[in-house]
This record gives sequence, structure tokens and C-alpha cells, in this order.
Amino acid sequence: MYQRILVPVDGSDISATGLREAMRLARDQHAKLRLVHVVNELAVIAAYEGTLYSAELLQTLRDTGNKILAQAADQVRSAGLQVETALLEAFGGHAGDAIVKDSQEWPADIIVLGTHGRRGMARLLMGSDAEQVVHHATVPVLLVKAKLSE
Repeated sequence: MYQRILVPVDGSDISATGLREAMRLARDQHAKLRLVHVVNELAVIAAYEGTLYSAELLQTLRDTGNKILAQAADQVRSAGLQVETALLEAFGGHAGDAIVKDSQEWPADIIVLGTHGRRGMARLLMGSDAEQVVHHATVPVLLVKAKLSE
């Protein structure tokens, strides 16, 4: 049923939860995983307000993203599953939009991603890439709520 599973990863415990569930699904469905990491300058501008945005910073983001992808891909391969990776860039837009676009171009049968499960004001203030994906995806989306200590 699901032969092509798209999994956004960012190196966080939340995305690791989504990856673990995607691996279980891939094993059950004999599916291939595509791991994507989104480089998004909007997050950098928000985090480093007042800092000059430079080519060096962008390269650092790309390098970090590639390391995250490599580590996650090693985890998938060590479980005996098929995997490919892609570094996406979402300049001037939301990471969720880049994920949805890639899910259409690849094309994915399902998107699996971890979520923090924020509600109310916290969700409004911080936004939600998962919510963006759910609203715009043309394939099923499996949200895996992370169980993090508070």
C-alpha cells in the first residue's frame, strides 16, 4: 500500500520519533524511505536577529543538514531498509511547503513526521510545520506525537 514514505528529519527527538515510526511502517510495507531536511533561512533570521545573513551561514546550515541526513540514513540502512536523502531549501517560505512540494515531485505515498503536539497559544506563536503539511499535502500524513519530558 505504501511503497514510498517521505520523512522530514531535523535531528531533534521529535523528528527521531517520526523516523522510528516510519521505519516500522517501511518494514511492514516493504517500502523505501526518503529522508528530507529543510534548510530555511527564516528560522535563522528569527534565531539570530540582528546578525548579518551570509553565504557562510547558509553553507553551515547545508553542512549541518547533510550531517543530519547522513546519520538518519545510517540508522535506516542498519535496520536493513532502503533509503535515499534530499536536502531541500525553503528560502522565503515555510519548511512545510518544501516538504509538500517534495512529496509531490518524488512522489510519496505517505508522509510521516514527528510533532510536538503543541496547542493553543504555543502553536500560534511558534507555528507548526506539521500543520502546514497536513493542510496542503495531497497524500496521507501520519503525525507521530513525541513523548518528551517537560
